[in-house]
Amino acid sequence: MSYSATLTLQPIVQSLSESNRLRLFSGSANVPLAQEVARYLGMDVGPMIRKQFADGEIYVQIQESIRGCDVYLIQPCCNPVNANLMELLIMIDACRRASARQITAVIPYYCYARADRKTAGRESIAAKLVANLITEAGANRVLAMDLHSAQIQGYFDIPFDHVYGSPVIIDYLLSKELPDLVVVSPDVGGVARARAFAKKLNDAPLAIIDKRRQTHNVAEVMNLIGDVKGKTAVLVDDMIDTAGTITEGAKLLREKGARQIYACATHAVFSGPAVSRLSSGSIQEVIVTNTIPVLEDKHFEQLTVLTVANVLGEAIWRIHEDSSVSSMFR
Repeated sequence: MSYSATLTLQPIVQSLSESNRLRLFSGSANVPLAQEVARYLGMDVGPMIRKQFADGEIYVQIQESIRGCDVYLIQPCCNPVNANLMELLIMIDACRRASARQITAVIPYYCYARADRKTAGRESIAAKLVANLITEAGANRVLAMDLHSAQIQGYFDIPFDHVYGSPVIIDYLLSKELPDLVVVSPDVGGVARARAFAKKLNDAPLAIIDKRRQTHNVAEVMNLIGDVKGKTAVLVDDMIDTAGTITEGAKLLREKGARQIYACATHAVFSGPAVSRLSSGSIQEVIVTNTIPVLEDKHFEQLTVLTVANVLGEAIWRIHEDSSVSSMFR
């Protein structure tokens, strides 16, 4: 099921003239999203050759002059993560060597974001390493959506614009006019996200799940703080990976008397058993966005995919026009 949220942003209908310096290119990770963004901006995705050699090496060639242009490269670093990240770096390098005036890496999904701090000895802060790679490749600016941790912005010494997918999800939920809403954070770390979400859902009440994680991708739900009995519970997270957190949270909410359960996340990573868990019937609807392409074999009856093309397109236009991005949804 697809739904296109309008928000308060209106598409840019005028065509960009030949004298305009804005150029948009897409990596191979999410071409449909890049094409939607291009349509919002009233332009075409720039021509580019992308291919892999037999041994897996990536080749990129820009097929038009971008000398002196402001170039925007759209590439979420989703599965296959390392190949898509490497393609982004090579695209940046190609644009730098083609004398682009400014290169903005538009990363709807930022990879390695969960490795954003040291919690034990002898481990990498991979989120910082990725920031270094993007900067050293030649990017002048980064535009990303719904980082797993907002502190990642501080890993960059170049301008960083952080936008959110939540407005399109909130717009969709409001259109459904669901009764007795309560917004639920699946863990303590997501409380700030859930609180902001609840405020925009007409100041809905907030509940928090106390989760203890034993190891990566394995979650154990322990307790619920707040009241969900007889209410429509909306679980809010930045991503759904294996769906262990969401489905265990939904199970707890059912036990505590929630009438209906909706799960919302910006990034549909959907690894391993995610689809079978989400389609088991415990969740009324799973609402995600198209920052990551959801392949046909990962679609299921309860899934709704919203587009964030208007958000990214508006952010790109405002960056290009030197206007505020942070005020987009105030």
